[in-house]
Amino acid sequence: MWHYKILLIIFINSYLSAQVLNITNQNGFYDLLPKSQIYVDNSQKKTFEEISNNPQYFIKNDKKLIGYGYSPNINVWIKFKIHNKTNKKVYRVLEYDNALTTNIKFYSPDNEYRYVQEGLYNINENRKTINPNFSIQLEANESKTYYIQASSYITTLIVKLNLWENDSYFTNEIKYQIILAFFFGAMIILALYNLFIYFITKDNSYLFYVIYIFGIVLHQLMYRGIANIYMLSPEWVENVIRYASLITGLPVLALALFTRSFLRTQQYPKLHKLLNIYLLAFPFILTIFLFTDMFNKYRNVFSVLLLVFLISITIYATFKKNRQAYFVLFGWAMFFTVGMFMYLSSLGVFNIYSSFPYYIEVALIIEAIVFSIALADRIKQLQVDKENANKELILQQENEKNRLEIKVEEKTHDLKTALDEKGLLLKELNHRVKNNMQTIVSLIRLQSDEIEDEKVQDLFITIQNRINAMSHLHELLYKQDNIANVNAYEYFELLIEEVQYSYNTAVQIKFDIKTQLKIEQAIYCGLILNELISNSFKYAFPTNEGKVFINLEKKEDTFVLTVKDNGVGYDQGAPSNSLGLILVETLAKEQLKGDIKIKTDDGVAVIISWKENI
Repeated sequence: MWHYKILLIIFINSYLSAQVLNITNQNGFYDLLPKSQIYVDNSQKKTFEEISNNPQYFIKNDKKLIGYGYSPNINVWIKFKIHNKTNKKVYRVLEYDNALTTNIKFYSPDNEYRYVQEGLYNINENRKTINPNFSIQLEANESKTYYIQASSYITTLIVKLNLWENDSYFTNEIKYQIILAFFFGAMIILALYNLFIYFITKDNSYLFYVIYIFGIVLHQLMYRGIANIYMLSPEWVENVIRYASLITGLPVLALALFTRSFLRTQQYPKLHKLLNIYLLAFPFILTIFLFTDMFNKYRNVFSVLLLVFLISITIYATFKKNRQAYFVLFGWAMFFTVGMFMYLSSLGVFNIYSSFPYYIEVALIIEAIVFSIALADRIKQLQVDKENANKELILQQENEKNRLEIKVEEKTHDLKTALDEKGLLLKELNHRVKNNMQTIVSLIRLQSDEIEDEKVQDLFITIQNRINAMSHLHELLYKQDNIANVNAYEYFELLIEEVQYSYNTAVQIKFDIKTQLKIEQAIYCGLILNELISNSFKYAFPTNEGKVFINLEKKEDTFVLTVKDNGVGYDQGAPSNSLGLILVETLAKEQLKGDIKIKTDDGVAVIISWKENI
């Protein structure tokens, strides 16, 4: 039996030695967790004394990182032993490589196993390193056993332990913080660049993308622990962490709004409607997580579902040959890998940081650059679309111009035809009116030939001359093309010639006609002239000899008609019931809307004036 005991002792010693981390002078960094033992306290009630006195609780661990996801109801105990194999005293830094674990207690034999509190809710005010760290010192060839208790109420619980030589630790820390500073600086520059373009273009896509970038910056400041060290007090850290769902959801919501605007999802009605419904529900869901801890473990589910839906829309838009969708799809690929690796790391399945420490930052910058290029390409594409639209508009304008020219030509031709027809009709009308009036005059003459009473005959002659005054006007209108105006000289000459013939007089007529007349003015002037000339022929010249002066002129916008004779005149004060003068005065005042003056001191002069726009 003794050889079994020897084998058992050898096995136990091998096991225990395997769980001891040996420190040498050749190495400045050690992955401590694979050399540790783990115990998960699901009751969260076991004390350090109980844990330390029951080594059977612990099991061997060989992983460099252990992730428990969102596990607010457990305490994880880590036990590890460190042996100084050198011949001198050594100082080391124990780094708990996760800035978001809320509570960490470090039990060291140097402090008689009284714990040192650290973690997100217990940040040492003197600490300027991103991750919690603890000092370890060992004498030459000395071994010590340490314990760590870790729990996380709001954030995911991830355990990773690193043991550093002092100088190596702080050199690495400075490098780490400088790289993160470059990352945040690059992201802020991209945000400001796109914000500047938004103010120029007023395109909401840029505004949503700027909000997304600032959301990512805020998230990474908290996730990487920068805000916890340099920006927020411990009290503020605790308050801000309570809004973790909002910090996570804000960039996702902004990215959804960006995708809707940038890809113009309204061209895909069903997907657009579903996206709008989700966007309306999303703030309500975030509010639930803000006011209750009941569903904390599901708080990222809706963000992930929204991201999956956005990726689906982008893939669909890609198949629909949406140019901007190609850029967005590449950006989504980067963003998706970031989310996937962060999730796998929180579960302890795969730690991207061990192979590529800054993958998340690099991927997010690449994604931001790709989206910025996509936005720049959008401007270029909009410019191309604008130029094409301008060309199409110019072509449409040319086509419309040609169409309108043809239409105008057709309408002009139709209008000219109509006007020609109207002119012909008016000429025919004037001709028929003139013939009818001549017929009436002929009938009156035939009737007057049978009458011997001179007064009655004179009455018939007056009626004939009045009808002829109108008849001659229609005769002129029939002969000329323009029927808006009448040649006053020609009209007056025809009219007076007819009156002279009817009275068989040798009185001379002198014309001074300096303007034309409109039709409605000409008819009234013709009747007035007929009455005045008839009166002159009948009463002004007893010897049948004399002169009559007819003057028509236009002064600015006023017409003046003057009819003057050098006859015997008459007494204006004597009573008169001359129908001719009454007719003249009525026509001048009522029809022409003008004034009439009569002078009888040297023959008879009648002056009639009226405005052009009667």
